Amino acid sequence: MKKKQLRLFAFIAMIALLVLSACNSDSAGKDTGKTEEDYKFLSILTGGTQGTYYPLGGSFADYITEATGVKTTAEVSQASAANMTALQDGEADIAFVQTDIAYYASKGELMFAGEVIDNVSAIGSLYPETVQLITLEKNGIKTYADLKGKKVSVGAPGSGTYANAEQLLEIHGLTMDDIKPQSLDFGESQESLQAGQIDAAFITAGTPTGAVEGLNAVASVFVVPVEDAKADELIEKYPYYAKEVIPAGTYGMANETSAVSVGAMLVIQNDVPEDLGYDITKAIYDNASKLQHAKGKLIKAEKGLDGIGIPVHPGAQKYFDEVNKK
Repeated sequence: MKKKQLRLFAFIAMIALLVLSACNSDSAGKDTGKTEEDYKFLSILTGGTQGTYYPLGGSFADYITEATGVKTTAEVSQASAANMTALQDGEADIAFVQTDIAYYASKGELMFAGEVIDNVSAIGSLYPETVQLITLEKNGIKTYADLKGKKVSVGAPGSGTYANAEQLLEIHGLTMDDIKPQSLDFGESQESLQAGQIDAAFITAGTPTGAVEGLNAVASVFVVPVEDAKADELIEKYPYYAKEVIPAGTYGMANETSAVSVGAMLVIQNDVPEDLGYDITKAIYDNASKLQHAKGKLIKAEKGLDGIGIPVHPGAQKYFDEVNKK
């Protein structure tokens, strides 16, 4: 009797393992029984309304709706890290995310420690996102050393800005314990700087950033530079950063400012069918030149795979393969 029970348990266990294996073997764009026609709505997670993701997301949603007939909307969110988690949980279909944060999620590192997100793949890269340390001229903060003891916004909870702030502070010999960190989104940072409630704010976004432009309309803005040697040190330790220059005239500044950047990219649920993934990618990159935002001119299909550190959705890959053949 016991032998029969053991055989039965072994058989059940084997079947369970086979089922789990089959479930886990689904890859990006693999046929899950759904087609483009099965999708009636799509949502794109962006960021705060004062950042760069939100206005671009609204335009992308319009392009996708027009090209596919699938009603697509842009949603306000807490940005990169929160967006990855939301896609993992099936709360949205597409999202903006920093390239470094997507990489951490795929490896289960830093804010994703012990939690690998593997049901999300890349649509493509978009443009550099500048890590901006914003303050006001009247605050007298000119270097990172001046941040000691100051109230500094380090980004909304679940945002990639926090990781950028922590790493830049580290390179300059500081930690979060050396400042008074405030968890604010871009709009809240703008309002708090204007009201004198904080002294500086980290904002990782494409320049010019709406929140900073709004702030500069009422007070003189200063962007704390990252010295060349410090940028080299940062890139050596965290190679997904790149050197960046904020042009003179941005936010009314007389001189250009040295900075660093990460990349902005779009990600998508793996189970979105290949044909729909292709149409979404084509709608975005074929229409990017129409964007009114300054970052529109940087979004090019031939650079769509630059800096991608996670698997690419097969629909997107098909599009880029076609572009590269031309």
